[in-house]
Amino acid sequence: MIRPLICKPDIIDETLAEVWRGGAKNCEALVLWLGQRSGDVTKVVEAYVPDYEARRDQFHVRPDSMRAIMTYLRTTRTHICAQVHSHPGRAFHSHVDDEWAIVRHQGAISLVVPNFGSGLGTAGFLDAVAAFALSATDRWEQILPDTLPAIVRIQDADA
Repeated sequence: MIRPLICKPDIIDETLAEVWRGGAKNCEALVLWLGQRSGDVTKVVEAYVPDYEARRDQFHVRPDSMRAIMTYLRTTRTHICAQVHSHPGRAFHSHVDDEWAIVRHQGAISLVVPNFGSGLGTAGFLDAVAAFALSATDRWEQILPDTLPAIVRIQDADA
């Protein structure tokens, strides 16, 4: 089951800022969206940038950084509801993305930003990204673009 996410525009802005920083170095970037459940949805409350290493076509989170993430999650009483990372060209879920995804629970969401986010803003974010969800059979399946706005809702908290 995919639990819909409610994401404020400023979370998208923070996410894109990290994507652009990575792109300026010709490297992929990684942002983890941290959330809290609220009824039938999850509210994204933070765009968390973990300590990671990146190259043009890959990112890596070391074990000590993963431990730091887990500690932070316990402290903030949040969970990783989506991972967002960038690609230098088109947005797709590569074999490496499949194998090394940080989020691994059924219904987990992975968003891939194309072209290191070049020219992308909050308004066009959902139209540009490729979105995937982890199935019950542990396979990353694409979320069709026309269904993505129902799964990732960009709106102010009060809306």
